[in-house]
Amino acid sequence: MRALTEADSPDATSWPRLPIGVALGSIGADARWWLESARRLDAAGYDGIWCWDHFMSRGKKANPVLEQWTTLAAAGAVTERIGIGTFVTNVMTRHPAVLARMAGTLQEISGGRLTVGLGAGGDAVENEAYGIPFPAIGQRVARLEEAVAVLRALWTGGPVAYEGRFFRLRDAVAFPLPDPAPRILIGAGSPAGVRLAARIGDGWAAEVDEFADLEPRWREALDRNGRRRSEVQVVLGFGSGRSGQDALRGSPWVEEPRAAADEWRSRGADRMIVPARTTADVDALVTAVERW
Repeated sequence: MRALTEADSPDATSWPRLPIGVALGSIGADARWWLESARRLDAAGYDGIWCWDHFMSRGKKANPVLEQWTTLAAAGAVTERIGIGTFVTNVMTRHPAVLARMAGTLQEISGGRLTVGLGAGGDAVENEAYGIPFPAIGQRVARLEEAVAVLRALWTGGPVAYEGRFFRLRDAVAFPLPDPAPRILIGAGSPAGVRLAARIGDGWAAEVDEFADLEPRWREALDRNGRRRSEVQVVLGFGSGRSGQDALRGSPWVEEPRAAADEWRSRGADRMIVPARTTADVDALVTAVERW
């Protein structure tokens, strides 16, 4: 996930970092808790902090929900070395040209630590509540492909002219350009999505309960597109649990983290993302560093 290398770090003695990222809960979360947790995980040596993309709670409507990109921008300002990423951004809710601007600014704030995860959207209820279209998966995947093209075009400098089915640009620019350009992970839980991830993604952002079924199709699609497995990453999310409830009590990620990471690497994951929804979860992760 990191864009920086060991030599880029102001304190190289703390590297390498642990190959585990943490997705901090955003539903029902307090912003101060989120940022303090990010600081603690950075100091502990975790690989990345990630934020989910939700607009509202599925249960109690009045539950506060932290917005993904503004939360990560704040985290980029209060952390020093930990990677920062979206897991994943719903392509239906933000125009990719605006997203390119957001990513460029966040990359500058964070000093080059951003990874952009993009997906076709999976929650029709949220889209409908906000009056945002939620077409069939095929159209959403096609929109996702165009969005990636727009991002990459704008990150080259421009001015950019683009004429697509869903998006159009005329003499568009998106300065400051992100340096380096963030990796783009394609979040995919469908056959069409994994084919797209294999064809255009810098990596595949997958959920653990879908990984075993879809991983062979992803590898086949890599082969068909002439891409080597070593060119791309699999970032695997372990996102089960309920908002506000401990997600890691008794989990191998805090009891035997090295063994858990080795197991999932042997199954094909390059990076793992575990959830942390409470202070107890963050405490357990910080303590677990001693078991590496």
